[in-house]
Amino acid sequence: MLRTANYATYGGADLGEVLSTGYKIQVGNFESWYAEWLDLADRVTERAQVAIANDDDYSAGTNLFKASNYYRTAEFFLHGNPDDPRITTTWQKSRDTFRQALKLRRVNAEIVAIPYEKTTMPGYFYRVDNLSRPTLIIHGGFDSTGEELYFQVVQDALVHGYNCLTFDGPGQGAMIREQNIGFRNDWENVVSPVIDYLLTRDDVVADQIALMGISFGGLLAPRAAAFDHRLAAVVADDGLFSFQFSAAFRGHSEGLPSDDVIENEIKKLMTNSTQVRWVIDNGMYTFKANTVMDLFAATEPYTLANVADKIECPVFVAEAEMMGSSKANRRCCMMH
Repeated sequence: MLRTANYATYGGADLGEVLSTGYKIQVGNFESWYAEWLDLADRVTERAQVAIANDDDYSAGTNLFKASNYYRTAEFFLHGNPDDPRITTTWQKSRDTFRQALKLRRVNAEIVAIPYEKTTMPGYFYRVDNLSRPTLIIHGGFDSTGEELYFQVVQDALVHGYNCLTFDGPGQGAMIREQNIGFRNDWENVVSPVIDYLLTRDDVVADQIALMGISFGGLLAPRAAAFDHRLAAVVADDGLFSFQFSAAFRGHSEGLPSDDVIENEIKKLMTNSTQVRWVIDNGMYTFKANTVMDLFAATEPYTLANVADKIECPVFVAEAEMMGSSKANRRCCMMH
């Protein structure tokens, strides 16, 4: 809820709406979470439609930006059942309201499709003006969407003179929801096609392309920079050296005799902690794992050991404060 509320500064939420919705949610009930946020998103979308009917594009766009964030929030905890059709339909509402808002608010943005292997990755290119400028590539992490990054980074980057390209890579946004493509460790093979695309544009300064990775992206972005040296700089927000689930949950599984017992212990944790439940559910969904042990195995390659020393460009590593959190909670938060 705090994450949703944080975007109020950038037009992505209203604090009163966020708080009143939070009060209605039953503690620990993911279905209650979905129902209340969906109701808010639908109501705000209806408000936007009234504004459109009254030729008030500004108010309509403002409400649609908020609705987009609320739909994203509603969908957040649905991933325990990858076959739930609400995952795609609710996320699509988040994307569609966002794109409509861009148009109504006349944001200098272009919807792009970046060639990637046998398909394309969806993205948005945002321009300060029509000049060639330094460009910041931005991608999310374990649970971000490309639309969310507009509130999180893009608006400030534009003010500081950077053009921006945001995109969904494998395991993220449209790539996992519409194309069913999960995360991959060799993230340089995701970012390199993005750089290739940027170099075809006249509004990009070729030797002034930087990359920013958010959350789990704080590991993925440095990984890409280690192998594609066309990047002028990389930002890890937050810095993450390892994303191995086995290490994160080692304190709960040491000494257990078999994979089945480990799986059962993790499932017990999931019943007692919505944080653990979400981490495992979303991990299995985005890494396309069938069991907890499959997820542990899938995340083993995600480390910067023997990789970080190959980075040649300047790196900014951020670290967020987690005030008052216990060691166990810190371990779970690190998974995000």
